[in-house]
Amino acid sequence: MTLTEHLEDLRWCLLKAVLAVVIASSVSYYFSDAIFGFMVAPLRQNLPPGQNLIGTSVTEAFFSELKVALAAGVLFSSPYIFYQVWRFVAPGLSGNERKLVVPFVLCATLFFVGGAYFCYRIVLPVAFKYFIEQYATMGVTPAIRIGEYFTFFFRMVLAFSLTFELPVFTFFLVRLGIWNYRLMISSFRYALIAIFVLAAMLTPTPDVINQSLLALPMLVLYVLSIGVAYVWRRKE
Repeated sequence: MTLTEHLEDLRWCLLKAVLAVVIASSVSYYFSDAIFGFMVAPLRQNLPPGQNLIGTSVTEAFFSELKVALAAGVLFSSPYIFYQVWRFVAPGLSGNERKLVVPFVLCATLFFVGGAYFCYRIVLPVAFKYFIEQYATMGVTPAIRIGEYFTFFFRMVLAFSLTFELPVFTFFLVRLGIWNYRLMISSFRYALIAIFVLAAMLTPTPDVINQSLLALPMLVLYVLSIGVAYVWRRKE
């Protein structure tokens, strides 16, 4: 394929992925109230009795519902998005590797959803408990806006979801000859520093708790990626 053909293929993959997100988001909009309750549960369980999120503008609730629907649409359409990623990258793989489309889609979706679940179930409750306690120590009553909450929520969940894709990215880099397990092992000390720097950049707050909760899973994923690079290494 020429460069123009590659760009045309990329354009169609992006258009199909965006269309899938639009369709899934449109369906999710009708369930936005239930999804909203699910998303704010980690915060509500840490708020003092009688307190809740607040809205400070006329359209804030409406746009928050759109954000909720969009986030749910990306999550529900993620298998099809990963399938389009595979379609674009597959020409660079061997004939046998192209048959791994189903395992790839399943693994990529599992890691993506797993990262979101880990953030939702483990990281966010701990983070919100810590932040609410800071209000109490200052003697201030928290009044958290809906828009600010969802900006924080989306950034955290997206950061963990993408980070959990490290073993999947490693598979492609190894099969394309860009990466190998020997390089990953010899670069472990540098990767350790890079992981903590990346965790500091991805987390929207400068506290050590959130950064550590992101950095530790990244370390585990890096070790797992070394195993992936070894199993799928190119035979000399």
